[in-house]
Amino acid sequence: MPAEGATLELTRSIGGSRDAVWRAWTDPAELNLWWWPARLQTTYVIDARPGGAYRFKTADIPDMGVLDLSGKFLQVDRPEHLSYTFRWNNDTDGETRVDVRFRELTGDQTEVRLRHEGFPDDGERDNHITGWNDCLDRLEARFRDPPE
Repeated sequence: MPAEGATLELTRSIGGSRDAVWRAWTDPAELNLWWWPARLQTTYVIDARPGGAYRFKTADIPDMGVLDLSGKFLQVDRPEHLSYTFRWNNDTDGETRVDVRFRELTGDQTEVRLRHEGFPDDGERDNHITGWNDCLDRLEARFRDPPE
């Protein structure tokens, strides 16, 4: 993983308890409710423990192909902090690192602070800013409009 490179940082306030937001981030059934759109038919496999792995892989989507993301958990401090590697399995740029912190706020709100580092250039970072914002928009909606 590159020690240097472009970094992104995003913060969102999510309308759910810290435990619920943690589960949304670490439970495959919960991830299926928000990470990528349902139309992508994603399989989520996750072992959220230090040294554990995860893999998110979509069906083969016309005009898009397969999105295939995986990594290893470096640090898991439930329900406060996740740190993991991040690699697009069809990408030659290598892996980056994600740190997510969950801070309990008043009124059943949780602050999610995301830092993603080690991008080879600003363009790759900017692509991921767009992707992370899309994911976080769906996470906010998942708690605003819970499934029946």
